[in-house]
Amino acid sequence: MSSWDKREDMLVHEQDPYNAEPPVSALAGHPVTAVDTFYSRNHGPVPDLDPTSWRLRVDGLVEHPVELSLADLQARFVERTLPVTLQCAGNRRAGLIAVRDIPGEDPWQGGATSTATWTGVALGDVLDAAGLLEEAQHVCFQAPDVSHIPDPPEAYGASVPVGKATSPEVLLAWAMNGRALTPVHGAPVRLVVPGWIGARSVKWLQHVTASAESFPGHFQATAYRLLPPAADPGTADAAAGPSLGPVALNCEILAPGDGQTRPAGPVTVTGYAYAGEDRTVERVDVSADRGVTWVQARVDAPDGPWTWQHWRIDVDLPPGTTELTARAWDPTGALQPQQPEDLWNPKGYVNNSWARVRVTAT
Repeated sequence: MSSWDKREDMLVHEQDPYNAEPPVSALAGHPVTAVDTFYSRNHGPVPDLDPTSWRLRVDGLVEHPVELSLADLQARFVERTLPVTLQCAGNRRAGLIAVRDIPGEDPWQGGATSTATWTGVALGDVLDAAGLLEEAQHVCFQAPDVSHIPDPPEAYGASVPVGKATSPEVLLAWAMNGRALTPVHGAPVRLVVPGWIGARSVKWLQHVTASAESFPGHFQATAYRLLPPAADPGTADAAAGPSLGPVALNCEILAPGDGQTRPAGPVTVTGYAYAGEDRTVERVDVSADRGVTWVQARVDAPDGPWTWQHWRIDVDLPPGTTELTARAWDPTGALQPQQPEDLWNPKGYVNNSWARVRVTAT
């Protein structure tokens, strides 16, 4: 095992803060991702919090501000367990960096997407207990991990609109795959916002504030915005691009791997597809001739409304190099964009272009 009890072959982009993803092949065949394989995205050092002394403060536009211990959460509210996929907004950024450099941003591959079963209580139930007021339009979240990305440094925070925050699927979670959260995944309690970018699922949660405005900090007001190509991310203000929320339709090829050599003949191509929010993936197409012809893959049913779907198809590889391409559709008829060139942006977010790998058959 490597840092933070992760598998030895994790692709580590940074050690401190720890940012790492598994090789995409490690996700193949596993609808639920093992904790040691689950990607990790952090903006500051991982805090080590004592579960017995940890407290959650809920205040702002509520009738009765409350402070809750972990024992309070577990005793006072109905426990829920949900399978949920989390995806980093920078997932597959490497494909955008290949188009044009994105200085200062980690070159995430397709492994910054993982699925776990999360156990906790509905944030909405806690807000109900505090008496959420009608004036509240956003729910803001604060954690203790201090990031040096903003100037001056600040603790991580984010927010979601009140309509999403009070939806029953949004959890204050203390367990992952049936075991207590580990420090790198947000122990003792983290937020899980299904269907939205992972940046909104705040880890090491300590403070929840109901507000008329969105969270004013760097990671909501400035970062995680989809900027136009000519924008300067160092000076762009909140009006420069939309704040990212629901995940965009995406897919990835998990096997065979890019650059691999295989025997000529039949090969099973596998991958994941994920539509974000509570949408499902309607169809996945795979091409072995650069998109001239397409064949539909077999797509697994999701484990719940908030999870990815794995897919597979057998393809006959001729001798030589073949480019395999995959694309997904959602029930609205939306299709992934074809080229990463069409999606390039100064922060490298939301590369949901068609997935491609090159395989040589001998």
